[in-house]
Amino acid sequence: MNKSMSFEEEQDAAAKDRNFVTALSRGLELLRAFGAGEEYLGNAELSSRTGIPRPTVSRLTYTLKQLGYLQHNERLEKYRLGAGVLALGYRYLASMGIREIARPHMQRLADATDCAIALGTADRLSMTYIEVCQGSGPLLMRLETGSRIPMATTAIGRAWLCGIPSERRMQLMNEMRQRDPDNWPAIEESIQRSLGDYATYGFCLSQGDWESEISAVAMPLILEEGAEVMAINCGGSSLRLSHRILIENLGPRLKELVEQIKQTLEPPRIG
Repeated sequence: MNKSMSFEEEQDAAAKDRNFVTALSRGLELLRAFGAGEEYLGNAELSSRTGIPRPTVSRLTYTLKQLGYLQHNERLEKYRLGAGVLALGYRYLASMGIREIARPHMQRLADATDCAIALGTADRLSMTYIEVCQGSGPLLMRLETGSRIPMATTAIGRAWLCGIPSERRMQLMNEMRQRDPDNWPAIEESIQRSLGDYATYGFCLSQGDWESEISAVAMPLILEEGAEVMAINCGGSSLRLSHRILIENLGPRLKELVEQIKQTLEPPRIG
């Protein structure tokens, strides 16, 4: 796993901001360092992943353990995420009423198309699924709520990029270029292609871009006049989801789904 994104640069910038609390930022960076499927990490691993000096990591992990955000295994001399982090995550998801509103609409489309429908939000250069509804069709990959996927190489990530202001999009694309300069030309081309697809169809396409066996359509879910931007996708096996099906069937149905969600969230005014 890569180190935290531009951590040292972030700290230099933070030094110019009197309201920025560096200790809090570093504590959160440690919590972010735990990846999916990784149960325990030691101070040395956390230091390597975040770029935070090991003595500072030791103090932070001790504090986070005392607060219940980390659990310590004395035999392994390593830490894992504690109940405090899980509680925060569940509270966050529970507070997002959009999940309850979107779920029945998403499930109906999943059942009708035998595809997977996912609602996601951005987290730095990744997308996090906050709701997933599965159809009964053959899916080569089953992602669940809480799964994190790349922003730059997935339909849902590029759809989210299409929905945000151009200035913010260019900033993120610059970060992507710095993160992966070798692959940046291909990444930039795919993002520009998605911007073109969104302008033409109102949704983005992915045909084996991230996983060769998966095809999908996706589009942004723009709420509160752009104050909140999420994204939603519809995908399945590329063996049965041809380009024509994506363009003529799934894409238009996904657009209908987004409109249904928005209408439920923002019912028409009377009078």
